[in-house]
Amino acid sequence: MRTLSDIAEEYEFLEGDERYRLLIELGRELEAMPDALKTDATLVRGCSAQVWVYPTGKADTLHFLADSNAAITKGIVALVIAAVQDRPAHEVAAMDVAGALEPFDLKNQLSSNRTQGVPNMIALVREHAARIAAG
Repeated sequence: MRTLSDIAEEYEFLEGDERYRLLIELGRELEAMPDALKTDATLVRGCSAQVWVYPTGKADTLHFLADSNAAITKGIVALVIAAVQDRPAHEVAAMDVAGALEPFDLKNQLSSNRTQGVPNMIALVREHAARIAAG
């Protein structure tokens, strides 16, 4: 998976539809999430599309699997995951993920329908991290 800074660097030079294409590409690059993990417990509430996020790994290296049934939304969740992937759980729990995503200006680049679930994605990732960090 690409780093968030690498993605931001590429995103900065793109416009309009090219940015959508990059998000779709990022979604396609997500590590496959087994269907068995796509449950009510891993479902992100408040998204216009279905989004699932599942933590794996240990407290020192938290790894997330994620998926969505919508291409652009899957790319957005890929951005969220890129911000936190393979970091210690305590760091993710305290991280300003929304701040890390600010260079992408998602609220102005995408419709509110596509971005309404982003805070919920971030909250779920941070909740998982806090629970794992607490042991």
